[in-house]
Amino acid sequence: MSTDIKDIAVVGSGIGGALISALNKDKDLILFEKDINLGGCASTFKKKGNYFNAGATTFVGYEDNHPIKNIFDKASFVPDIKKSEIAIRIIQNGKTLDRVKDFEEFLENLNEIYPHKNNRIFWTKIRDLDARFWQFKDLYFAKHSLSSYIKTISSNLKLFSIFGFDILKSADSFIDETLNDITKEYKDFINSQLLITLQTTSNEVSLISLALGLSYPFHDVFYANGGMGAIFDGLLKDIDVHSKEEILNIKKEKDFFRIISNKNEYKSKKVILNSTAYDSSILFDDEQIKKYYNSFSFSDQSAFVIYMSLKKENIKEELLHHYQIILDENIPNSISNSFFISISSLDDKKMSSDSYSITISTHTKALYWKNLLQEDYEKQKTLTQEFIVNEFLKNFTSIKKEDIKNCVSATSKTFKRYINRYNCGGKAITIKNILQTPSCNTPFENLHNVGDTIFAGQGWPGIALGVEILNKELND
Repeated sequence: MSTDIKDIAVVGSGIGGALISALNKDKDLILFEKDINLGGCASTFKKKGNYFNAGATTFVGYEDNHPIKNIFDKASFVPDIKKSEIAIRIIQNGKTLDRVKDFEEFLENLNEIYPHKNNRIFWTKIRDLDARFWQFKDLYFAKHSLSSYIKTISSNLKLFSIFGFDILKSADSFIDETLNDITKEYKDFINSQLLITLQTTSNEVSLISLALGLSYPFHDVFYANGGMGAIFDGLLKDIDVHSKEEILNIKKEKDFFRIISNKNEYKSKKVILNSTAYDSSILFDDEQIKKYYNSFSFSDQSAFVIYMSLKKENIKEELLHHYQIILDENIPNSISNSFFISISSLDDKKMSSDSYSITISTHTKALYWKNLLQEDYEKQKTLTQEFIVNEFLKNFTSIKKEDIKNCVSATSKTFKRYINRYNCGGKAITIKNILQTPSCNTPFENLHNVGDTIFAGQGWPGIALGVEILNKELND
């Protein structure tokens, strides 16, 4: 048993856990990770001699005056990344749209693929709302104390002064009034983009969320050399990281928390959980803490992910880092008609050592896979994998089936085994559910949360916003 009392114990090395640890590396901090790989849903792992990114993800937000860059600068960490000039290539019904940062170039391409007289009005509004949001530096959301509520109200009033009644407008109402008579193909494109960034579609989000979800290619988008996991390895190199150590129980005592793992026992003044809010109750015996975490409902959304290694020598076309294929109908066992593709850079010595590393992801229900009997599970898994691979090959005519060296797939059951969660991502934040959204602080002193099920939500930028708020709570 460790006898010294740590300042901070962080449970989970996902984006939130890694960022808050890096910001507080000057403290006596310990970070626990169940898996051997750091990064949770954004980790990089090795299988059959090749490395793969666990999720088909982009790295966005590493630019001046954005949370990611601010946090990395404060942590004195410079990631090994390179800019993707085309953030993502959309392929739909044989037509191609490149999401590029240059607005006029994007708009010209968009008008060829999805012509509409109000495209400029719509996308100018989307871009401008996004720009105004990231210029706002007083975002705050926390609960469970009078001062927290006062600061939250103050932040919201400032937001209202910037956005006015746009902050109350729904995404679909704006789409209907601006892109009236929008085609199904165009609407599918918008919703497929939102599924990547917000884990939901336009009928469930606000106009502001719509703007943030659609605008990420107007920012710098990067490829992480050595895989996304290399970012976590570098960010946490000065942190006391305990990988392959699972936390089994946390007991709140008078002046500290007693933390029991599968290897040892520790004490810490503060605990930060990077686990999902609705799964965290299993770590505690205290009935009040269990009741608090059990008050959050499970988000039944996950991913079906394919990991594929592709022979390099036969591929003549230059492959981009990111693609999205949009189909007419939903993918079998999926809630989406699109899949997202991440491809390793040809000059990446680790990820492309002897073949391209490809991660393909689509959205699915977590409990669907969890509840299948084993025989049916394998059957449906094969069905979904083969369908996606076939559609992938249809859209990359220079790639043949025999070019595929290895191909395996993962479901919510796979994620539970390795990163201890069935779902991928939290619930999209809306006007209707904002009051039910977990904040970084809890009703229990020195117990905090961070990650994609906590305000402000999904992806590197959303989680980083939540990390900045938590860091203020820890250090103010």
